[in-house]
Amino acid sequence: MASAPQANLPMFYNDLMPLNSRDHATWKAKNADTAPWLIGQHAIPLTAEEFPQAARHYPIIFASGDNPVPLALMGLNEGVNVFVDEDGKVTQPIYIPAYVRRYPFLLAKLNPNSEELSLCFDPSSGLLGDSVEGADLFTDSQPSEATKSALAFCEQFEQAGQRTQAFIDELKKHDLLMEGEVAIQQQGNDQPFIYRGFQMVNQDKLRDIRGDVLRGWAQSGLLPLLYAHLFSLELISQVFGAQVQLGKGPLPAVAVPA
Repeated sequence: MASAPQANLPMFYNDLMPLNSRDHATWKAKNADTAPWLIGQHAIPLTAEEFPQAARHYPIIFASGDNPVPLALMGLNEGVNVFVDEDGKVTQPIYIPAYVRRYPFLLAKLNPNSEELSLCFDPSSGLLGDSVEGADLFTDSQPSEATKSALAFCEQFEQAGQRTQAFIDELKKHDLLMEGEVAIQQQGNDQPFIYRGFQMVNQDKLRDIRGDVLRGWAQSGLLPLLYAHLFSLELISQVFGAQVQLGKGPLPAVAVPA
């Protein structure tokens, strides 16, 4: 069962620290060869605009519950990611979600009474530091090009998140989401494995949407996103097969920890 990753800190982040020229004037940032924060993460948040690229590589589902976040399904069970090995190396040429590429940076409110967002980072990531070999974070007490790029990426991610929420609101407005169920036939077993615990677009209701609404969705680009999601569900059987090959399945699907 998949549900939205909710905790005091977002998924991947163990701590948050605001980036500033006073405390981090000599710090550097290195590129990551591996992504150990992805190990065992079976469902990764996606923005709606990533659907066309993501749908080529893994299933796109929606979290169960009242907050149906789009998720890239990288495993059918908690603790299983069939695309990442035990060292955090991505083992296949897949699309990497922006949520993953944003780490260890994050925009966050430092003052609860203000809407202003500041660039923060996870100090436990090992990707930033005074002794790290990489790009300078500051030059003459001013943000370096690397820092400006990280800030711009985080800002773009926040904007994509707002557009994704508008996309979700449109689905909820037309009551298009339903509890999902996919049957996977296992070789040598008459009883199929049933994957549940997620939400998906209801194709019957989609077919009944008024023509003027569909035309508006086609013009805005929303309609292709719905079909990217629906077509991607066929990849659940491939994820299932990859888990079996790894000796990590099948097991009843369970929820992402709240």
